[in-house]
Parts: sequence; C-alpha cells; structure tokens
Amino acid sequence: MLFIRLKKITVCFLLSMSLSAVFAQTPQYPPANQVTKDFKALLDRPKVDPKPEFTVVRKDSIEVDRGFIYTEARERMPVLIYKPVRAGQSKFPVAIFLHGTGGNKDGGDTKALFTRLTKAGIMGVAIDARYHGERIPGGAHGSKEYTEAAYQAFKTNDATHHAYPFLYDTSYDLWRLVDYLVTRPDVKADRIGMGGISMGGIETWMAASVDTRVYATALGISVQSFKWSLDNDKWQGRAGTIGDAHKKAARDLGDSTVNQRNVKAVWDKILPGITGEFDCPSMLRLLAPRPCLILSKDKDQNNPYPGAQIGFATITEAYKKANSLDKLDIEVQPNLGHVFNAKDTELTYQFFCKYLLN
Repeated sequence: MLFIRLKKITVCFLLSMSLSAVFAQTPQYPPANQVTKDFKALLDRPKVDPKPEFTVVRKDSIEVDRGFIYTEARERMPVLIYKPVRAGQSKFPVAIFLHGTGGNKDGGDTKALFTRLTKAGIMGVAIDARYHGERIPGGAHGSKEYTEAAYQAFKTNDATHHAYPFLYDTSYDLWRLVDYLVTRPDVKADRIGMGGISMGGIETWMAASVDTRVYATALGISVQSFKWSLDNDKWQGRAGTIGDAHKKAARDLGDSTVNQRNVKAVWDKILPGITGEFDCPSMLRLLAPRPCLILSKDKDQNNPYPGAQIGFATITEAYKKANSLDKLDIEVQPNLGHVFNAKDTELTYQFFCKYLLN
C-alpha cells in the first residue's frame, strides 16, 4: 500500500503492488541535477528577443491580452492572457494552463478556468503548442499537422537541426514563456504556476521539473512511465495520440503494423531519453519540494496505471526526503479512462488558489 498526503488527510490507495515492489521495478535514474543538466542540454538552442506584441481588450473586471512572443528566430508563439483588473493591485500570481492534443489556447475549458482564476486574483496564461491552433497558418486541423511534424522529425537525419515537435519543443517554449513573464511588471515572479491536460500535463512536468521558477504544478491525466508502457506492451494509447506518424514510420521500417519494436524506434528518435532519464518517474522527482497536484484515472489507456504508480512512488519518495509531503496531492479517480472532468477542474482551481495566492 502507498500512503499519500491529500489535502491534509492521509489517504491509502490500494495498489496492485506494494511501494517496495514498485521500486523493485523502477530503473536507477541519474541524480536529479544530472537529469536537469542533460535535459536542458538536449533542448538547448540560441535564445532570442521575445519581441512581445499584444492587443488588449478590457471586459469588466478582466483584461484579455491576445498576442505573440518569439521563442526561436522563426517560432512566433501565440499567447493568451486573462488578467484581473483590481483597484490598488498591480502585481498578480500567474497560472499557465496548457491544452491537450488537437486542442488550442482558446478552448472552452481553459476560458472557464481562467474566468474563475481572474476573479480570485490570479492571471491566467495559455499558449498554442507547436503545430496547434494559430501556429498553423489559417489554424490547425486538430492534431493533423502535429502528427505529420512528428513523422517528419522521425524521417530527418539532419544532425545540425533536429526538431522535437512531439512534446519536447513545446516544453522548450514554456521556458521562454517564463522568461517573458518574469520581466512583466504585473507578474509576481515568485508565484508562477503551471498545469495542463494530457499532452499539456506532460509538457508541464517536462518543463517545470527543470525550471524552479515554476512554483506549483498541476498535472492532469499525464503521469505515466513510457518505459513501463513499452516494456509491458501497453504503448497503444500513447502512440495513438500521433497514430498516423507511427503507421508511416512502421511502413518505413518494413513492418505492416505498428508494434513494440517500431514504436521504440520512433520514441528513441523524436523523444530521446524518454524511456530513461527523461521518463516521467525520473522527472517528477525534480519537482520536490514545490507544491504539486497529480490528477489520474485508474483505467487511463494513455497513462497505464501500473506505470503511473511508478511515478507516484518516485515523487512520493522525493517529497518524503524533502520533508514536504504536505505539498504533494495525488487524486486517482476510479473506473475512469483518459478524461479530465469537472472534479479535476475544481481541484485544479482550488490548488492554484491555495498556493499562488499565499
């Protein structure tokens, strides 16, 4: 049994394996500082002037800023900001919240969450991930362009500029977003939170784990182990998020169907290290002792639960060592698949209010 602190109440999750058994199958990851160094080195590229450009519209007690910043010389990233308008208050905490695969920054769930957060006194910030939303001229067609970019990244052998469109490049964008936010005079730089749903949650633990400027993280249906999924032939859900890319890569590799071997080949190429030091259980350790909320489902096909349990174990151990278990909240809703529901939204809202307003 694994004991986790949840909202100041000790909750016992009945797991299919004991904590010691989970750790028995957990790889020996490099030290946390080495993981940070290696991940930043992998994604390193020349920093550019963000050249922010925004149009401001005020709606009652909310100011909506819509515009762009540059994260690379040719990467103009759309940014949406919901800012509270309050007499006598000029600085606000920030909650960055990220959409899932095929979504965009203007999704209804994001708007509803930001409306509530701004009323509470928190600035909400959203972006379009790479190959999503306005980052495609005329607007993306769901995940079509994202999937094709992943396939093209698999095909290329240009060592001088390797794109990582599947998860990694947007994680890099998030570091540059934080670079920009901390320069704004209306931002409380020591109270920046980040969270997201599915793909957005993965991008959150990737970016925030190695960027300690992110004070609090909310990980929606995104905690898993890529290695466990591959080793145990449970990769289908995660691979399905860019399914056409895997099908095309399988054919290129001489296979008639997507299988464990060609999935590994794709991940090794476009997500190097994802089954090793950059796997979720390894990266989660780096979040301690900062506040963290994990929202999972025990029937999630994209994030198989035994792999998620490995992540629960590694992050719990890290928070225990840091004497900060009271800052780790894990909520597992039973008998549900890959969904982010009203309860998740409410818990995310409460989490950001609890930690960003104090």
